[in-house]
Formats: sequence, structure tokens, C-alpha cells
Amino acid sequence: MSSFTGFLRSSSDERLAALLARRPDLASPSPGNLTSLAVRATGRASLERALAGVDAVVLQVLEAVVVLGGATSEDVQRAIADGPDDEVRRAIEDALTLALLHTDDETGDSTGGIARDSNSDSTHDSVRDIAAADGSRRPGVLHAAPGLAELLGPHPAGLAVEVEALVDPVGGATADSVDGPARAVLDALLWGPPVGLAPAPGTPAGDAVAGLVARGLLVRGQGRHVLLPAAVALDLRGGRTHRGVAAAPDLADVPRRPAATTAAESASAGERFARLVGRLLRLWEQTAPGVLRAGGLAVRDLRRTAAALEVTEDEAALVVELAYAAGLVARDDEEPAAFAPTPDADAWTAQDLPDRWVELASAWLTTTRTPWLVGSRDERGSLIAALNPELTRPWAPRLRRAVLGVLARAEGVAPSVDQVVDALGWATPRAVPPRASVEAVLTEAARVGLLGAGALSEAGRALLVAGRDSGVDGVAAAFASGLAPEVEDLLVQGDLTGIVPGRPSAALEALIERTAVVESRGGALTVRFTPESVRGALDDGLTADEVLERLAGHARGGLPQPLEYLVRDAARRHGRLRAGAASSYLRADDPTLLAGLADDPRLAGLGLLQLAPTVLAAQAPTREVVEALREHGLAPVAETPDGQVLHLERTVRRARRRGSRRAHAPVTTRTTDTLALARRLRSSDDRPSPVTTEAPVPPPVRGTAEPADALALLREAAADRTAVWVELVGAAGQPERRLLRPLRVEGGRLRAADPVREAELTVVVHRIVSVSRAEDPTTEDL
Repeated sequence: MSSFTGFLRSSSDERLAALLARRPDLASPSPGNLTSLAVRATGRASLERALAGVDAVVLQVLEAVVVLGGATSEDVQRAIADGPDDEVRRAIEDALTLALLHTDDETGDSTGGIARDSNSDSTHDSVRDIAAADGSRRPGVLHAAPGLAELLGPHPAGLAVEVEALVDPVGGATADSVDGPARAVLDALLWGPPVGLAPAPGTPAGDAVAGLVARGLLVRGQGRHVLLPAAVALDLRGGRTHRGVAAAPDLADVPRRPAATTAAESASAGERFARLVGRLLRLWEQTAPGVLRAGGLAVRDLRRTAAALEVTEDEAALVVELAYAAGLVARDDEEPAAFAPTPDADAWTAQDLPDRWVELASAWLTTTRTPWLVGSRDERGSLIAALNPELTRPWAPRLRRAVLGVLARAEGVAPSVDQVVDALGWATPRAVPPRASVEAVLTEAARVGLLGAGALSEAGRALLVAGRDSGVDGVAAAFASGLAPEVEDLLVQGDLTGIVPGRPSAALEALIERTAVVESRGGALTVRFTPESVRGALDDGLTADEVLERLAGHARGGLPQPLEYLVRDAARRHGRLRAGAASSYLRADDPTLLAGLADDPRLAGLGLLQLAPTVLAAQAPTREVVEALREHGLAPVAETPDGQVLHLERTVRRARRRGSRRAHAPVTTRTTDTLALARRLRSSDDRPSPVTTEAPVPPPVRGTAEPADALALLREAAADRTAVWVELVGAAGQPERRLLRPLRVEGGRLRAADPVREAELTVVVHRIVSVSRAEDPTTEDL
């Protein structure tokens, strides 16, 4: 009798650690012992998660073992491939590592077929020969984990394994003895699905089906359906469960990009995205958008943000969501609630570009947010807004890694969306993502800067393994290697335009942002100086001479005269109109500057009142007066009571966040942690039960009374289709001892067949007192 729990107990600590690392749901919360681990590993939810991550070859191996029952590694090889195949061997080892398969332990071999030597060179030590009782060697037999067969469906490998032939098929189910319409029927069902609809009687096809049923080569199902038994199909297939080993899509014909092109384009995209996030932070620190009642960002605020950033709304949603995921933006619950930059935004802004990009790219790779769903509708028909709490999807990080993993298989490949979907269909055939989601991930990866010209960049490749090999510093270095050198030069022309011949330095970028308007970006940066753009520097407290001096420090060949005239003229106009507190007031040397302001309906909210031809009083604060007049094309400044110019500091808002700054580097499970957990589980499993001073009372039934042990034994019995003795509490509250054949254990219930009463019953697990094997020699017969 094979035992899944015995397989885990006989596994080495290293193999248990590998299992916990590959199936992290088994380690959290930590199981109490190896028996508890076996129960959790054979639960339906855990098995489904494990199956969702296996590739097509592993799935073929699992189907072959389920179809063949107990099978050796050689049996599985012959059932799938034409001969020994490395991919099949690898898949068997992978299935054993994931505990989706287990080996026999009936020989009592301490290793259970698994080498306990961690220094062994063999990659297939799990299926090596194990010692028989007489000292001879026999191949280790592979079994499917309890509960796995149910998840593979009723027809694994296209075979009706639940149907047994009514007549021995060996005498007639051969390709030579079946021909004509009958052979056509068998060929149609041979490789699955094995279920067909019988033609009407009296037709050639109907007569052929009737003849096959009479010979036991087909079996009647419900209604007019007929099934091809697995035994017949295997005989016709020549013992093969599959036509051949599933091959991964070939990337040989996929377009390839030069490494230099990929690096340059990905770095350019990453630089642009980091700049957009920086602009978002500066925008929202002054005008923080409100929070919807449902918790998201209003559509009109997203549109305003997109217009200010000069991007599309879907790209603005990505910028907003990623700033939120990186902890740079958060909801500030002060009244009124708004989305505002966090204190971490200041530290992020002060970092170098590569480090800023790494934080954003890491946040994108690990966040559970799905920005591409912004603007779509939920199941209730409601529009999904940016920063909506419902945008969280736990599977999003796995999808991003899976998509990038396809591009990481070969250097410089730039596959199409359909080619990526095909590759994922092989890598995870039971969890193929929708095409729209794959396309969205590729689009976001390109915008963030992980892709360049459709190929994965070196920085993106390093990010996938960050924390294991290259680390975060290695990711930043890989990104920096693709950046163009910084330049300090600004070529200013007489038409008030300027050109930066390359990537501007941080100082030059900041100066351009304060004094000019960017017209285009690309290989060179083109800017234009306007009175409004220069006024931004004057508003920040710079004088005309300071503005010209800083521009001259970067200008190759000096500043043209028109730019000097522009700056000085803007400075002369800047501050001609001044505001003060009365609540506040306006005064000007030229009465014509104030004429009509008090009667302008657009300024009615300021409460302006003319006190003199050169003085207006206002009911609004000084800052509000200054900002309102600037919006209407004027250039006022504030002043102190003694007439000195007062440069008003911009009001910035910071959201209060609970807890420390979140790290967004990819999280990986460390082998040392899982290894320590594996050793603790083994220690707990081997620990004897506490000894009490009272005289022990023998249990009424020899077997297991521990809930975890009982569940493990029931699941193993269901997988092996064997009977067990079950002591349970009956409907009247009295204990009953019954011989049952478990059919399914799931959802806290046992469904079992009672061969004595020829009936089926369902029992709630907590009513079961103990379980023991029917063939246990210590179990008393009824």
C-alpha cells in the first residue's frame, strides 16, 4: 500500500524545503507536523494552485500516471514518448518535487526512493530503484497524490478511465481486425474526447456502433451516448497515453532586436515614466484631487491629470496607480479626503534616476493592482475608477512574471501577443490568461521601461531575479547602462527656442522646468521660452539677473539678445500689481491696471472694493487674490507692510501614511527559511506524545484518532480505492463502527460507499472518531 504521508516522511529535508518553496501555500500558516502537511498538500484548493503552475509536459506525466495507475518511470516514458526523453524525466522530477506524485514506501526503505544525500549529482534520484525485501532492486512505482485524479477531470489524456470494457478487448480491439465504418468510429474517439453520440439505428454508422457495443469495444452511456473504454483506447494507441511529448513553442522565428536598441529604447521609456511620476507628485501636492465615496479617483480628475501630464487617460491611470503602489501617493483622510503625495515622495525625488526607476519597476512587478482595468465596468455595470480598492487582483504579480518569463527565454526576442499567449498555453495549460490581459501587461511593461522595441531589457531581466542573483543594485546598474550620457549644454536660438543635444542633467532639467515649455522630446530636447514660463521662475523668487545667469551657465555660445529682452520685460511686468492683507488689498502706481477689476464678474468671489484709484481692498486672503489674478493673465506679487516683495511659498500637501515605507523589490522565499521549517516539521512529527500520570485507557478501535491523521488516511484510501474501518458518532449520538470505501474527502465531508449495506453515505468529518486500515492486522473484525 503506497502512502502519501509516508512519502513525505521519507523525503529528505532538502526535498521538503523545495516543496514548501514551490508551494508556498503549504507553509503559511505553518503546519504542525508532516501529517498536517500531507493533509494540506492533498486539499483541493492547494492541488488546484499547484496544477495551475505546471507546464504541459508535467500535466502529461500526471495524466499518464492517473491512467496507468501505479506506474514506473519507464512506464510513463513509454506512454508519452517514443523512447527515453529528458523532458519527461524532468517533468517526473518536477511532479515529485511538487508532491503531485509520490513513490511506494512498502519496502520500508528509509529513503522511499529519494536519495537523502544532498551532494548527489543525479537530477532524477526520486525515481531511482528502491530495495526490495529480498535485497533485489525494482523500479520505484509512481502514484498520483490523493485527490489529484478528480481535478484532472473524467477523461485524462482523452481516456474514459471510469469505463471498463464488458468483453476482453484483446481478442478484437486491434487495428487489423476492425475496419470500415467501425474503424472510423474508433478513430473518431481514439484520442479524445472518448464520448460520442450514437447514430440512428439502421444506418451503416449506427450498425457499426451496435456491433462495437456487442463486442465490448464501446460502452453505452446516458441516452444515446457511447464511450470508448480506456483499455480499448490504450490497446489501439499501442499503449500510448499521448501522441508525443508536448513541445514548447519555438521562438526561432520570433523577431529579434539588437541589444543596443533594446537598451536605448527601454531606458528612454523608463526615464520618461519616472519623469511623469515626478510631474504627478508636483501636480498633486498643490492641487490634491478628492476621493470618491467608493474610494477611487473621479473620472474628471483623471482627465485633468492626463491633460496636465500630456498623456492619454489609460497611461495617466498607469502613472497614478504605480505611484500609489510604490507608496509615493496615498489617501489623506483629513477633511476633505484627498489623494496626495506621501513623505516618501520627497526621498524618492531626491534619488538618482536609476534608483527612482527601480522602485517604480519593482512596484509594477509586485503590485496586485491592475491599472488596465481602469475605465472598464464591473459585474454590476459600474465604471471602475483609478485607485478604486476593487482593482486589486492577487494573481496580477504571477501574470506579470509569467509574461516576462516568456520574453526571458531567449535573448532579444520580441514576440507578438499571440505568440506569448501560445507560450503561456504550454507553460501553464490549466491557467492560460486572457489575451487582453497579456496584451495589457506587455503594454505596461513597455511604458514602464522593462521592454525596449518589444524585447526584454537587461534591466528587466535583472529585475526578474532581483533578490537572488543581481540584487536591486544590479538592476539599477543595468538600467543606467542603457541611459544616454547626461549633458549640461543648452543651445539657445534667436527665436526663443532652445535645444538640449541629449539627456539633460538633473540641474538643467530643473532649470528648464522653471523657465521654459517643452515642445518635443526625442534624441534632443526642444524647449521654448515664453513670458508665462519665465514668470514661473520669478514666482519662485528669482530675479531677472539670476534667471539669466543660470541660463548662461548652460548656454553654449551665450544667450541671444531676444531672450534677455524677454526675461527683463517679464521681470518689469512682474510685480507691478501688488497684493496685501486687508483681509487683502491691491495697489498699483498706474490706475489703469486696477480699472474694471472690481466690476469683473469673474473676480466676484474676491470681494474687491475700490478704495482709491490706485488701491483695491479684497475680502479674500492674499494668496487667493494673487492666484486668481494670475489665472486671468495678470502678474501680481505679494508685499510686506513696508512695501517689500513677498514671495509666497507654494502650498504642498502630504498624505499621512500608517506604517513604514513599503519595499517593492521582488519577494522570494529563502531556501534557509523553508529548510528550517522542514526540519521543524520532521522534529514535530517524530516527537512522542506527552506522558500523563493517569493510567492509559485503550481506544475502542486501533487506528488513528488524530484529525490530521484521519484525514490523511481517508484521502489515501480514496485515492487507492481501498476500504477502511471508521468509527463515527451516529444520528442518535451513539458510536458506530463501519467498513467504508472512501470516495471523496472535501469541504469537511466524507462521501463513502458502504459495501455491507450496498449504499452511499456522506459524513461530516467532525463526527468521525477514528480511522484504521481494513487490512490492519491489529484491527478486530466485526
